[in-house]
Amino acid sequence: MESQTVSTERTARDTSTAATLKPDALGVLGILFFVLSAQAPLTGIAGAAPISVAIGNGAGTPAAYVLAGAMILLFSVGFVAMGRHVVDAGAFYTYIGTGLGRTAGAGSACLALFSYCAIQAAMYGLYGSIVSGLVAHHTGLELPWWVWALLTMAVVKVLGALGIEMGARVLAVLVSAEFSILLVFGLVTLVKGGGPEGLGAADSFSPAAALQGAPGVALMFAVASMFGFEATAIYGEEARDPRKTVPRATYLSVFMVTCFFALTSWMLISSYGASKAPAAALEALAGGDSAGFVFAPVAARFGGWVNEVLPVLLATSLFAGILTFHNSANRYLFSLGRDGQLPQGLRRLNDRHAPSVAGWVQTAAALALVVPFALTGKDPVLTLFSWFSGVAVLAMMLLYLLTSVSVVVFFRRRRLDSRLWNTLAAPALGALGLAGAIWLILANFTTLIGGSTTTAVCLTLLVPVVLAAGAVNERIGRKRRTTP
Repeated sequence: MESQTVSTERTARDTSTAATLKPDALGVLGILFFVLSAQAPLTGIAGAAPISVAIGNGAGTPAAYVLAGAMILLFSVGFVAMGRHVVDAGAFYTYIGTGLGRTAGAGSACLALFSYCAIQAAMYGLYGSIVSGLVAHHTGLELPWWVWALLTMAVVKVLGALGIEMGARVLAVLVSAEFSILLVFGLVTLVKGGGPEGLGAADSFSPAAALQGAPGVALMFAVASMFGFEATAIYGEEARDPRKTVPRATYLSVFMVTCFFALTSWMLISSYGASKAPAAALEALAGGDSAGFVFAPVAARFGGWVNEVLPVLLATSLFAGILTFHNSANRYLFSLGRDGQLPQGLRRLNDRHAPSVAGWVQTAAALALVVPFALTGKDPVLTLFSWFSGVAVLAMMLLYLLTSVSVVVFFRRRRLDSRLWNTLAAPALGALGLAGAIWLILANFTTLIGGSTTTAVCLTLLVPVVLAAGAVNERIGRKRRTTP
């Protein structure tokens, strides 16, 4: 009965504001494509795996993905349990606010917006660099990276305004292409018995392999590669039967992504040989072509045409991620406007039930983050991509931790679910793992962003500053609303 009351209160508030996202628009597969595109599988493998193999725990990198997946799965248990009682496009904002109070919720909303906008801006940097090189290679037309970034911002804005179904269809095509080629490579290599040293399962998954070298670095990049799975809850209002669709999409996405990254990284290492893979990855990094560590064995397996196709798929992988984070940030802005935390104009929808004003605001935020790097001539990969992706991962890990704590508090106050594993044990274990992941990220943050210690400190301090700014804004707004 209390569960029904919570849902009824949410529905009543939504109806009173006359601003509800389009219901019954997404099924499990639609939400799954948004999650997979946010995680940009090809980008994650080409960007993170070579670093983990080179300076992390070497051939034990696949074990780091399994461990990260297990930690995220523990988090997901509580995340899903709370999602059965709280459905809102604000996701973290609503979850944390419901359990820990409106002030904490408002701070988390500000941090989530910052995180999504930062990772999107980071992707624009890498995307612009890759597309600029591809166009120059194939057509001879040489334009700065930021030209392609700005053009893509316009395309993303249009796709976001066309509605959630259109975005899901576009992402389905792009994600299927990048996911399929790497998955087929992994499965074919597995069936054929691996590379020159065999499959080398013990070299990649044994405890000794997992703990060799610098396992903290490998785990840090593994966690970063899984960024974005929480999008399942963001689309709850637009899902068909969200009480069933969102849990299924969440568990399926965590399982698929963990298996994908573990299998692909394992087969890449096997293709070189466990004893030779770290040296090959280090050589690729030293040569400034980390993606070559991934592309070379795939091309050796399927033919030279792969070297032409994979760079294109890397660009579309980034585009898919950019579109997904645009939609995620839109829905946070929309939810905050609907709740009165931000100007209520943000709750305005177009005739396709897509956030209208929020879409323009999010695009303006992307411009504000990207343009300074273009004007100052900064390297889009070494600065824009590296810096913002690092700080976004740190911010998101903190949000995961706060959500886990909120789940425990929520179910201790409201006895809506008697399952102790789902509402207490798993969230608590997940919180401990997330706290450890945050410690690892902070300890290796300079490595994660590829910058100086000064830059690392400044970016790290941004996270608590943004969190505090959101909380202060809510307190000021509350006083303003209660003052006669």
